[in-house]
Amino acid sequence: MQRTQSVLLARLARVNPTVVFLATVIVMLVGLFAPGIIGGAVLLALAVGLLALLRVTWPVQPPATRLVRLLMLALLTTVALVKIL
Repeated sequence: MQRTQSVLLARLARVNPTVVFLATVIVMLVGLFAPGIIGGAVLLALAVGLLALLRVTWPVQPPATRLVRLLMLALLTTVALVKIL
């Protein structure tokens, strides 16, 4: 692992999970209720952020968790694209 990744993982480990969950729910609700392309862009930005997090945590997740996260990411991306179109 690179030095920058270990610093990132250390910072992520210190973040309060409840705050992260609530912030994610708020961003998702903003994306769902915002009109058209703006809402879709917010949802796509959320999907990109979650994809980056998934990529970093992939090696330490069990296969069942990986599958659920991939399905949720696919669902979020689908909703974002439908909202844009």
